[in-house]
Amino acid sequence: MNVYMCIHVFAFRWKPEVNEEQKQRVMIEIRNLQGQIPGLLETWVGKNFSPRGQGYELGGVMKFADRASLDGYGPHPVHQQLLSWLMPLVEPLEVDFAV
Repeated sequence: MNVYMCIHVFAFRWKPEVNEEQKQRVMIEIRNLQGQIPGLLETWVGKNFSPRGQGYELGGVMKFADRASLDGYGPHPVHQQLLSWLMPLVEPLEVDFAV
């Protein structure tokens, strides 16, 4: 059993038709996952200002209590509800690792 904390990193490239209101909603809704997903300890999300961002305009980091919490995040109904309208808006990149 993995008892190490896990970090989930994500970055999004927006599809061309996405407007500023939708971008703001994404950030708000991701922050709102805090307290709704068991084992999600901390959440950071914001606009990318790196000149090396390769078109990824939004980035975020989530800290999970352990691997089981991270594994439970994907199928959690609140996360799935977010994905249902988010995925058509983005080209995502994700990285997960234990710390």
